[in-house]
Amino acid sequence: MALVISSAFDAGNIRVVKQDGGKVDLEIVKDHMSDFYQWFYFRLAGAAGREVTLRITNCAGAAYPNGWPDYKGVMSLDREEWVRIADTRFSGGVLTMKLTPPQDVVWIAYFAPYSMERHHDLVTQTAALEGVGYRSLGKSLDGQDIDCLQIGEGPLNVWLYARQHPGETMAEWWMEGALEKLTDEDDPVARVLRKECTFRVVPNMNPDGSRRGHLRTNAVGVNLNREWHAPSAEKSPEVLCVRNAMDETGVDFAMDVHGDEAIPANFLAGFEGIPSLSDRQLKLFNLFGETLERLSPDFQRSQGYEVPAPGEANMSMSTTQLAERYGCVSMTLEMPFKDNFDLPDDVYGWSPQRSKHLAYACLDALHGVLPELKAAKAERGTAKREKVEA
Repeated sequence: MALVISSAFDAGNIRVVKQDGGKVDLEIVKDHMSDFYQWFYFRLAGAAGREVTLRITNCAGAAYPNGWPDYKGVMSLDREEWVRIADTRFSGGVLTMKLTPPQDVVWIAYFAPYSMERHHDLVTQTAALEGVGYRSLGKSLDGQDIDCLQIGEGPLNVWLYARQHPGETMAEWWMEGALEKLTDEDDPVARVLRKECTFRVVPNMNPDGSRRGHLRTNAVGVNLNREWHAPSAEKSPEVLCVRNAMDETGVDFAMDVHGDEAIPANFLAGFEGIPSLSDRQLKLFNLFGETLERLSPDFQRSQGYEVPAPGEANMSMSTTQLAERYGCVSMTLEMPFKDNFDLPDDVYGWSPQRSKHLAYACLDALHGVLPELKAAKAERGTAKREKVEA
């Protein structure tokens, strides 16, 4: 039986360039109307018991070429469990994966996919639970809903949102874990969080890019996390509708969940360079990071992005825009495509399950800083009243 490779399905991305028996040359397809590419996801059929060599030949031009060294692809027999392809090598701009599939149909991807079908199951099942509200904040350019789940009844407004960059699928695995914890009636942390906070959770901000198999952009090649200063209905309705909803509620705490191709660690990025940075904001951001580091061996604070100089933050990004706009504590959580090299797992690398466990830890950390978060909200309210009276 000849090998058959296909990607014409939800989130699929690959192109066959050349095929010679068990050796196949492939290319990743660029995001529509964009030069970004790195995400791949395809089905391999007809290779049971045969050694197959898959070469992705255009890796040198990918969005993050530093993401390929030390990276290993993932394979699944059932699209539930995803294991690392041990014989994955990067050299000369080519990623080579060698494997001997144990069955005729297997699935291969850059990271464990989170399909739109699974997203719909997550939203439907969570919205059906007692105490959970649902709202469509608006429509994407392809007409898909921007789903938002509301949990809790407290005065602190917490926003959690993910997959502005659709290829960063670990972000929605994190969301699945967060929603599981928040809706667990027997979890004492969740019970307190629901009492003290009102959560608005947007599991997927870029459904079009997710379905199209994009790495970083929406249906018209726009990077949503560079639109928060001036979102538009024509280019970035996904951001526009979410930001409008945030304007309605206000924001006290926000987390934007992502994945990083190159850095083999979990870390936070903040808002240090915003014009109106306050000591209160910065102390609370640092306290959250310190608390999370104590709670989770999978989180660290020594590696991360370079901190911008005062006044030099990129205000088109959500984390900085929200911190400036609402005076809140906001942050970007980054998880690895590779593994946490401080606590490696040779079989799974960084994985959906570890993403979910990190979500549990993040909510535990939020619980740990609730007194300071409540005090910060009260301080902002006092300052606002004094400004109005003056």
